[in-house]
Amino acid sequence: MGRIPQISTALTLRDRAGAWLVRWGIGRLSYLVPAGLYAVGHATSEDPVIVTANYKMSYDILRNNLTGRRLWILVLETYGVNVWCAAGKGTFGTEELVRRIEETALSRLVTHRRLTMPILGAPGIAAHEVRSRTGFEVRYATIRAGDLPEFLDNGMVTTPGMRQLTFSLRERLVLIPVELMLSLKPLAFIGFLLLSVPMLFGFPYTGLWMTAAFFAAAFTGIAVTPLLLPWLPGRYFSVKGAVAGVALVLAYYLFAGSSAQNVFFIWSAFLVLPAVSAFYALNFTGCTPFTSNSGVKKEMRIALPLMTGSVVLGSILAIVGMYY
Repeated sequence: MGRIPQISTALTLRDRAGAWLVRWGIGRLSYLVPAGLYAVGHATSEDPVIVTANYKMSYDILRNNLTGRRLWILVLETYGVNVWCAAGKGTFGTEELVRRIEETALSRLVTHRRLTMPILGAPGIAAHEVRSRTGFEVRYATIRAGDLPEFLDNGMVTTPGMRQLTFSLRERLVLIPVELMLSLKPLAFIGFLLLSVPMLFGFPYTGLWMTAAFFAAAFTGIAVTPLLLPWLPGRYFSVKGAVAGVALVLAYYLFAGSSAQNVFFIWSAFLVLPAVSAFYALNFTGCTPFTSNSGVKKEMRIALPLMTGSVVLGSILAIVGMYY
């Protein structure tokens, strides 16, 4: 079996700094730990085996919730992807689990035949196949690692609350920085075009207005819509983003005064800015537990043509407005 590393459950300053950087999209594609078997405390042959992905943030959150315990952590090779996404991709899957059980000689290390799995890993695991090939029974524990201590202390019984998937304000808030960072390059490029093209044709003020309005709409879709998600009307993210975009335009024209009442610019703003906000809100579907792959595809088939048409028509109106 070789030497099994005994790991600490206390997070260091380096661990916390790494997690903070990843939240901002820095090094997120290489933030991982080696796959394999790890011991928490002086684990024995009778102690539980908990399975997770080798995305370091998932691994750190798990071990940090296991202070003062004795158990084993079996880390699967998911190439730095979290449990839920890796299960959908197939890397947190049956073949990888079976391979890790065999490579770590787990059947020789523990006397029981139970694997404790995160509920969000279920889509990638065929439990009956794992049992037939390895003799290990898969037991799904909780959605959140924070509920594991209660699960372990409660005779490994999963309560209804441990199965409930939440998407609270805090959980939405921590996802916004990485969305902002991923959008920086396209935002900068589009902003440059909006600022420079009108200037070339002798409309510097219009370029500044269009650039500021675009960035405001994009921020509304990236940050404001996720934060206000439960209170915005509509089921689709694109609709919620569009509603937030319309509110942005209304707020601007209510407070801008008569100098902003060029009718062509008004209609252009009401067409383009909600479409921009809706587009960036639609990107957030990959972060939420409330969407499905088929549902997102359906929404995109409906929303993207409408967004494109709104932007094209609004752009034409803006050009007319510059010469009006």
